[in-house]
Amino acid sequence: MADKLTRIAIVNHDKCKPKKCRQECKKSCPVVRMGKLCIEVTPQSKIAWISETLCIGCGICIKKCPFGALSIVNLPSNLEKETTHRYCANAFKLHRLPIPRPGEVLGLVGTNGIGKSTALKILAGKQKPNLGKYDDPPDWQEILTYFRGSELQNYFTKILEDDLKAIIKPQYVDQIPKAAKGTVGSILDRKDETKTQAIVCQQLDLTHLKERNVEDLSGGELQRFACAVVCIQKADIFMFDEPSSYLDVKQRLKAAITIRSLINPDRYIIVVEHDLSVLDYLSDFICCLYGVPSAYGVVTMPFSVREGINIFLDGYVPTENLRFRDASLVFKVAETANEEEVKKMCMYKYPGMKKKMGEFELTIVAGEFTDSEIMVMLGENGTGKTTFIRMLAGRLKPDEGGEVPVLNVSYKPQKISPKSTGSVRQLLHEKIRDAYTHPQFVTDVMKPLQIENIIDQEVQTLSGGELQRVALALCLGKPADVYLIDEPSAYLDSEQRLMAARVVKRFILHAKKTAFVVEHDFIMATYLADRVIVFDGIPSKNTVANSPQTLLAGMNKFLSQLEITFRRDPNNYRPRINKLNSIKTWNGPFRLKFNRHSFSLSVQNLSGKRSLSLCYRRDGSQCQICLRCLGRLLHPAFMLTHTGFRETMCAFTSGLLKLLYCCT
Repeated sequence: MADKLTRIAIVNHDKCKPKKCRQECKKSCPVVRMGKLCIEVTPQSKIAWISETLCIGCGICIKKCPFGALSIVNLPSNLEKETTHRYCANAFKLHRLPIPRPGEVLGLVGTNGIGKSTALKILAGKQKPNLGKYDDPPDWQEILTYFRGSELQNYFTKILEDDLKAIIKPQYVDQIPKAAKGTVGSILDRKDETKTQAIVCQQLDLTHLKERNVEDLSGGELQRFACAVVCIQKADIFMFDEPSSYLDVKQRLKAAITIRSLINPDRYIIVVEHDLSVLDYLSDFICCLYGVPSAYGVVTMPFSVREGINIFLDGYVPTENLRFRDASLVFKVAETANEEEVKKMCMYKYPGMKKKMGEFELTIVAGEFTDSEIMVMLGENGTGKTTFIRMLAGRLKPDEGGEVPVLNVSYKPQKISPKSTGSVRQLLHEKIRDAYTHPQFVTDVMKPLQIENIIDQEVQTLSGGELQRVALALCLGKPADVYLIDEPSAYLDSEQRLMAARVVKRFILHAKKTAFVVEHDFIMATYLADRVIVFDGIPSKNTVANSPQTLLAGMNKFLSQLEITFRRDPNNYRPRINKLNSIKTWNGPFRLKFNRHSFSLSVQNLSGKRSLSLCYRRDGSQCQICLRCLGRLLHPAFMLTHTGFRETMCAFTSGLLKLLYCCT
């Protein structure tokens, strides 16, 4: 009986259509044939019902269902007593809840459909947890008794006594214009309870948008507007559901700093985010969510930021001795094969070009690229990355400059607006008939992107993440010399982003083609890039697309524009942003003094507020301590190093430089 209680049956409400089938699930069920009501469904039913107590987990109904609407999932046996919420019979279950702490930022990380938004609704007091008793919901007294002895008991008690006011920044900001009418300034004036509107608008670059109507805002502007509306209100609980969507790297960091400015000993702040580098920068501690999407989700205990994200990537929870992913997600420092292994057969050149569009002018410095190479374009929104891609694709003609080489180009646009009225299978058959049935393409692209799960769904009914995966498969399936991919991570969760990056990397390497990728997720960008094109200048005014650079030089140039530094995690090598004013941000400027007996080095951090002085004597008395400190600054595992410092060292003594390299 204990074994039966740890099995849940899920019936997809969108796919189950009893009026259009012959109730194959009921007819094939061995328990029903024995005379027990394990599956109840008739041609007049809206949806099938499966008894989880009687189900033996044979899986016959799953295979017989013509619409793929059923799934039977085995739960870890220790979770049955920890059900927090279930919507209805044969529907999603959430186990446990994240535990927020006052004065700290709680980050939630997990795949789509795993219960993060459900957890936010419950913690905001907008959804009453039913403890799995959907047919007989408990009252609040019973709920408080269930959580007794935990921090959640006090939390829910405060919510019930109306001591806590909660505000949620919604996930889908593109729906805001339907709910809010008027200008940006008028809405902000109406919501400004803390009198901090001017500061928040300056931090989020909203000052010049105050006269604009909400319905005229772009996706990134809507996101910043939504964050500002939440930040200027008085509340005890602040919740941000995916605050970095549509934003470029610089805007993401500004949004993170603005959210962290809300920290107060009496406030709870909870953030759901798929960009792991931003979540790392933003959070004080992390709760991971694992399980089966749309079936059940489990919340882990709180971990430190580094440990929590590493647990999510590793797929193993040490405190529960439980593995929820077959393979760990690891970022290798050198993911590309060696030069000897990848034979570059072709080299292409594009000329210097200029393009003027209204007040915006883009200058492109001439460059070159080879096959089996991925070029990542880095820059703020409005610097002309998409314009550059369209010019390479031949969709925009340059005003000045030479002709772009004629190449077969496959283009995945930034905004995906589906026009097809048929199923995904019909769309794939129509666009990439040869590729989507080819065994190599199926292994490299279709299976990792999980296209099989949605292949019979209507294109018009797909979610944003599903559309993104289909668009990526269509782009890679088209025969071409150059693949132009604009923001492949949009709408995807953390796991899907890493999988999409791996798919693009593997495909480009095997097909011996070239890819140009625009990407704002820094982890995905560093994973993909062989070389980097940095865009600088004034966004929406006058910008320059520099010629391709090596990954290290390009990233250093881009990060110097953002005034941030990165390091790599020693366990899985993922890039991590150094917190403002931390020791890792001491990168310059450098001041050196040299005389007969010693030399001293002064390093000032990026903000100019703190400094570090190191000294090396010829007698070696302070040599070991100082070199160890410098080694921490210049460790090769860190993303950004100040190469100028090492060059300056060469001018003084090559012997000391060797010592530094040995130390690091």
